[in-house]
Amino acid sequence: MDPQFRTVTLVGVGLLGASLGLALKQHGLAQTIRGVGRRQETLDTALELGIIDEAFLNLEDGARDADLVVICTPANAVPAALDILRSLNDPNMIVTDVASTKSLICNHARNTWPSPLRVIGSHPMAGSEKFGPEHAKADLYEGAITFVEAQANHDTDAYNQVTQLWEVVGSKVVAIDPASHDQWVARTSHIPHVAASALAQLINNPAEAAPFIGKGFKDTTRVAEGRPEIWRDICLTNPEAIEQGLRELSENLNKVADAIGAQDSEALDDFFERGVKARRESLDS
Repeated sequence: MDPQFRTVTLVGVGLLGASLGLALKQHGLAQTIRGVGRRQETLDTALELGIIDEAFLNLEDGARDADLVVICTPANAVPAALDILRSLNDPNMIVTDVASTKSLICNHARNTWPSPLRVIGSHPMAGSEKFGPEHAKADLYEGAITFVEAQANHDTDAYNQVTQLWEVVGSKVVAIDPASHDQWVARTSHIPHVAASALAQLINNPAEAAPFIGKGFKDTTRVAEGRPEIWRDICLTNPEAIEQGLRELSENLNKVADAIGAQDSEALDDFFERGVKARRESLDS
């Protein structure tokens, strides 16, 4: 049975929040959708596009009496939002989020909210380098993997409703413990973004470089156009896994740099062959 919510509050109406709002409307999952944001201009855009029905600049006002609150802010802002929501003292409210780091957020909820928990951490693997409600798509979550923290001391009904919500908007839900989640996404999402940003910065004279920029450079640096504050907060909320992965990446780059400097064709063959094998195995599994 599909979850049905009288009022859903979206905290943040950027690409992810606004797309979820459109999906909620498309599937008839909410009677009223509220948007909470920092900028009236962004909220007005979401209202004009029919993404939300009501707009608020204050989280307490926007979340009061809501059945479901989805926090769609940068990761570092989620704990503070959870504290405000907890202060409303609403035993029926269900809370989830869309941040791409989970340990810090889920641990904060577990340490500060009453048990059984009605806060369930989520991370839909969906998005784009574009941002803002004007780029929202009702089908953004269709076919995406959405990670939901493995059930522990959660309220069963709240947990099931969050899981069903993501399934109804088209996601495949995968339950995972937050620490394992953060280790894996550091290597498959966070570090590739850092690397893309670093690669983009190799071009120190764009005017001269323009004729030399081809599909390979465009493909590997596309995600570098993501919102800086989002990726800043990802790095700040998943530091250990990202740092460790970057150090391993640096070791690999140093090894291939040494092989190039030594004109070691055998080492270079091995490096590129291992890259081919690793990519094929990871995408075929």
